[in-house]
Amino acid sequence: MGADMGSDRKEEKMPERRKFLTSILRGLGAATVGGLAWTGFMDGKKAYPLVLRPPGAIPEEDFLAKCTKCGICAEACPYDALIISAPGDERPPGTPYFIAREKPCRMCRDIPCAVACPTGALDRSLVSERGEKGGMKLNIDLSKMGLAVIDRETCIAYWGIQCDACYRACPLIDKAVTVEYIRNERTGKHALLAPAIHSDHCTGCGICEHVCVTKKASVFVLPRAVAMGESSARYIKGWEKEDEQRIVDLPEETQTITPRSEKDPLDYLNKEEF
Repeated sequence: MGADMGSDRKEEKMPERRKFLTSILRGLGAATVGGLAWTGFMDGKKAYPLVLRPPGAIPEEDFLAKCTKCGICAEACPYDALIISAPGDERPPGTPYFIAREKPCRMCRDIPCAVACPTGALDRSLVSERGEKGGMKLNIDLSKMGLAVIDRETCIAYWGIQCDACYRACPLIDKAVTVEYIRNERTGKHALLAPAIHSDHCTGCGICEHVCVTKKASVFVLPRAVAMGESSARYIKGWEKEDEQRIVDLPEETQTITPRSEKDPLDYLNKEEF
């Protein structure tokens, strides 16, 4: 008891300047501990590279530098598709993302999330094009949120069972998703009506994943950097004039030309096996 009273008297006699400096040091210590804890949460972003960002998101490293975690984009989304990550979500805390299987991006034509972003983390220029009158206008079809990928082992359309759920639901039907006729190797007489994804049109909205009928979606969206490979500059798209120009000045001995097949597609699909 006496020791406590003595310490109280010492505290009362402590000069005001010392009290002030002590409080500052205590505050800095708490801020340092809090900063280290927040840094620990932020390091979690390295363990979760598959996060899907809203339309207009700039490259991930730049996005994390510019995003102020204000949440305005999520508030602007009329479908409540955007989630603001919390510590422990295995995503950088405070940043927006969406889960395609649960709530995909609904491809709003006015792109309210990107328009509302105050920092440029969601860049409207990435989802805009020049209009007929010269000004820039929004175009959600230019979004590159991710890229849909099909697991042919579990997709029932590749089994030979008719299903076109992803194809019918795609906002860019016959562009981002098409149905292709592939020979059914099992029967040798029938064609599979198989969905195919086209990266030049797929926006990564995730609607295809959302509507997929399999227990675990057979079509799913990944960030484009994860989903896409990269071809070597030595290969030429001979059916594209611009790309073919790259071999104009190359010596013939360095070129390998593959002849086109002369078979009729129907003969290929209905070929009899003996």
